[in-house]
Amino acid sequence: MRWIEQTLDVDDGALPGLGRAGLVRTVATPEFEGVTFHEVLCKSALSKVPEGARLPFRWTVNPMRGCLHQCRYCFARPTHEYLDLDAGEDFDTQIVVKMNIAAVLRRELARRSWRGEPVALGTNTDPYQRAEGRYRLMPGIIRALSGSGTPFSILTKGTLLRRDLPLLTAASERVDVSLAVSLAMLDPSVQKAVEPGTPSPAARLELIRAACAAGFTPHVMVAPVIPYITDGQRELDALFAAVAEAGARSVTVIPMHLRGSTRGWFMEWLAREHPKLVGRYRRLYGRGAYVPVEYKIWLRERVTPLLDKHGLVNGGGASEGDAGAGPRGGGPTAVPGDADREPQPMLF
Repeated sequence: MRWIEQTLDVDDGALPGLGRAGLVRTVATPEFEGVTFHEVLCKSALSKVPEGARLPFRWTVNPMRGCLHQCRYCFARPTHEYLDLDAGEDFDTQIVVKMNIAAVLRRELARRSWRGEPVALGTNTDPYQRAEGRYRLMPGIIRALSGSGTPFSILTKGTLLRRDLPLLTAASERVDVSLAVSLAMLDPSVQKAVEPGTPSPAARLELIRAACAAGFTPHVMVAPVIPYITDGQRELDALFAAVAEAGARSVTVIPMHLRGSTRGWFMEWLAREHPKLVGRYRRLYGRGAYVPVEYKIWLRERVTPLLDKHGLVNGGGASEGDAGAGPRGGGPTAVPGDADREPQPMLF
């Protein structure tokens, strides 16, 4: 499940600008203080991945735009700008919900032209973010996919997935179902600082255990690894030990990239919380959105023996042999200094 080359160019069926996105109503509820939901009727549920994206799937489904996880590093933030919303606070609090997505998906999967190719969920925003508890879009999506004989995969940080494990188990009797949990840090203080709306690391480890008990073998995405904050050997060692103990058998390790307006949103936080790291980050990301080849190789060399130690299979990413090739060919070439090559312990 190698989702390294995730792209912002995937159209998820909503037209630019909320006024043209099939807006039905805008609502706010007491249980989601400070959050506004924009309920829309989408014209399409299936999104085709652009040619050349180097992904193991050609189709995605994204039930919502914007995300309550509030991850400072989220690569999908710039997609909110297509709706005339900003990539910072609006992305965290202005959530677009595709109310009719299950019905539209059933119609699209029933077309004679549909060939039952694998579909991925969780490639843009999380389908099991907290708002799914209010809207319950995923059961209809799962039934539509399994009922049409379409294999699918889900990537999530959201423990709401546990609610649908019986449904997913039933679906797996008809089609291939792959589950992946995103867990890039074990320290709850770090998690609360950089992804404050996500379930705790302990809760996500319990999700892995529950998925294993239901008969799945969930993959773990250790993504993103945040340079000089979560890439310490002790931190990675403890994280791999925990996911292995929870029942995971494979992981993918991906260093953080900072594209578009996500970069400014993250750097604003870094300057406020870790001003001493700003210079390092300017050198590390000085020529682009991606870490340089040297950092990828360094991270791979750190990760590989730890995976072996804990009996985990490398699912690709920075710990793979192609670490020298940046996503769009090339990338920054600045080399971290000697002091930078030995990351400090957690800084929180």
